[in-house]
Amino acid sequence: MNIYLVGFMGTGKTTVGRLLAAQKKWNFIDLDELIELKEQRRIVDIFAKDGEPYFRKVEKKFLKQVSTQKKFVVACGGGIVLDKDNIKLMKKTGALICLCANCEEILKRVSSSNYRPILNVAKPKERIELLLKMRAPYYAQADKTIDTSGLTIKEVVAKIAKIPIIRK
Repeated sequence: MNIYLVGFMGTGKTTVGRLLAAQKKWNFIDLDELIELKEQRRIVDIFAKDGEPYFRKVEKKFLKQVSTQKKFVVACGGGIVLDKDNIKLMKKTGALICLCANCEEILKRVSSSNYRPILNVAKPKERIELLLKMRAPYYAQADKTIDTSGLTIKEVVAKIAKIPIIRK
């Protein structure tokens, strides 16, 4: 079994994932970091040169590879849930946990980053609100959702650890 952390950017998937994996003595992988390593370029550059459809194809390929492993905590990119096959695969090989946060919290967390290609727009708050609405039905398919707004990393990890399907 694996634990797949999904959710919008800035909800804490990577930070929470690292601590959760350490506590469970499991392996941790950030799918976006793996893609950057294998592609030998940043995601922002992949989006700029080859576009989002190419990125989603690469993302799906690496998810398939990672899903063959056991006892991994996987921090997934925010849009991985847009492909129903990805959701099926994650649910078949582990628990799907969605981390969420309110729009203001997300904006505060990601505003200092230049590496968020989806937010390189004139009105990032409106873009976040739109994307959250569009992705809500996909994120709702998770086994469990945890709102990370106002919580510490340790508090989020503790909430995940209490989920019955995670305790196995």
